[in-house]
Amino acid sequence: TGMTILDASSGNTGIAYAMFAAQRGYTLKLCLPKNANQERKDLLQAFGADLIYTSPLEGSDGAIQKARLLAAENPDWFYCDQYSNDANWRAHYFGTGPEIWSQTNGSVTHLVSSLGTSGTFMGCSRFLKEKNPNIQCISVEPDTPFHGLEGMKHMESAMVPKIYDPSLADQRMEVETEEVYRWVQRLAKTEGLLVGPSCAAAFYAAINVAKKLQHGNIVAIFPDSGERYLS
Repeated sequence: TGMTILDASSGNTGIAYAMFAAQRGYTLKLCLPKNANQERKDLLQAFGADLIYTSPLEGSDGAIQKARLLAAENPDWFYCDQYSNDANWRAHYFGTGPEIWSQTNGSVTHLVSSLGTSGTFMGCSRFLKEKNPNIQCISVEPDTPFHGLEGMKHMESAMVPKIYDPSLADQRMEVETEEVYRWVQRLAKTEGLLVGPSCAAAFYAAINVAKKLQHGNIVAIFPDSGERYLS
């Protein structure tokens, strides 16, 4: 107990940090954009996280820069640095990737995943490519630097995570914010799936992949629930 942990997050990892910090008796310092949605802020505060808000105009990059500054000023804090930490993608190499392979009985032909830290895509792609080099791995990101897809990165204009390796993608797809939110609503109202924008982005991309296939087994990653975006 007594340790202070630090990171930048606008998404699920921040909530996970807050959960285990509370359970372990750690202090959590979490940098996040001030315009993060209210549900997420409420969850983090319920777990006792100390929230450090950064400029909404700078998005996740501003939160990363603030976390790096605080890490330099407080060397006794543990800076998780999920954007550079290999444990990020390895969690998916040893966890999510094998789960996909097992639950599809090795029949997966395409993986579609949205990019944030890129850890999910990196880890799953590495694992699945080892199992079958013919599996097509498609990364999904916003189509412009100024987008409304919380947690997702437009890699060309953003601070690129150290763990990101673009060569792992067989195809890179871009999605429009407005179209993604239409799919958020459609998935809830026609499929009973209440998901967040990064999930809908992956699903929309997967639909476009499927249109060009005669046969295949596409897996699209859904990282979170839409309950955190209702406001």
